[in-house]
Amino acid sequence: MKKQKLSHYDDAGAVSMVDVSAKAVTSRTAIARAYVAMPAEVIAALPQNKKGNPFEIARIAGISAAKKTSELIPLCHQLPLSHVAVEFRLDPAGVEVTATARTIAQTGVEMEAMTAAAVAALTIYDMTKALNKSIEIREIHLLEKTGGKSGTFRRGPAK
Repeated sequence: MKKQKLSHYDDAGAVSMVDVSAKAVTSRTAIARAYVAMPAEVIAALPQNKKGNPFEIARIAGISAAKKTSELIPLCHQLPLSHVAVEFRLDPAGVEVTATARTIAQTGVEMEAMTAAAVAALTIYDMTKALNKSIEIREIHLLEKTGGKSGTFRRGPAK
């Protein structure tokens, strides 16, 4: 089996931005998830939030964050995003945040999708923290990615 190396280091071990100039431009999509765990009383109070609808504010924050990923993560390439969506699903224990990012580029959009999910989750925390400081952001991870040399990845069931 070929030994894998981290892509952000050169042969001498110095930090290096990955050179994608020889890579093919392909359609790429990534879907990421974050979970905001919160007590039932916070969930019940969401419709009356005095700061506004936390989901709509978080949607805008997530989309904006995806567009700024290369400014936040030093070695990320700046990508022309063709689409970013942030969706929410409420359940009895909290809110599932799902972010989708798409581009046609030489490198993937996994970091943009994960940044969108993370910042949307942080925004929900910010919008609801006055009700309870024990709200937790959990499980930020990539669900799926398509396109590029490595092809498709889909996260399997949790073990």
